[in-house]
Amino acid sequence: MSNEPKAQDPSDGDARLNALDARLKAAREQVTQRKGVKAGAEADANYRLGNRILTELVAGIGGGAFFGWVVDRFAGTKPWGLLVVMALGVVAAFRNIIRISSRPAE
Repeated sequence: MSNEPKAQDPSDGDARLNALDARLKAAREQVTQRKGVKAGAEADANYRLGNRILTELVAGIGGGAFFGWVVDRFAGTKPWGLLVVMALGVVAAFRNIIRISSRPAE
């Protein structure tokens, strides 16, 4: 027996690296599927849509309450002006939310 190191075939190293690369790609795909990670642009669009819907809801309720309060102050209809105008604000907010949600995806 000789103590000489074996000469490796250069193509043998490439095949091992290619196999390792394929296994790494498969593992990354499994992790992505398991976590349900969305593409960056899609996640950003969903985040913006959620913020827009939240803004519509808060603005409808808050704006209706403010204008109802103003009506009550000047007309002396306490608390009916507040209740009626705030209810109109809620209806307008839900109408806008339904309209936004019904649009096809951009």
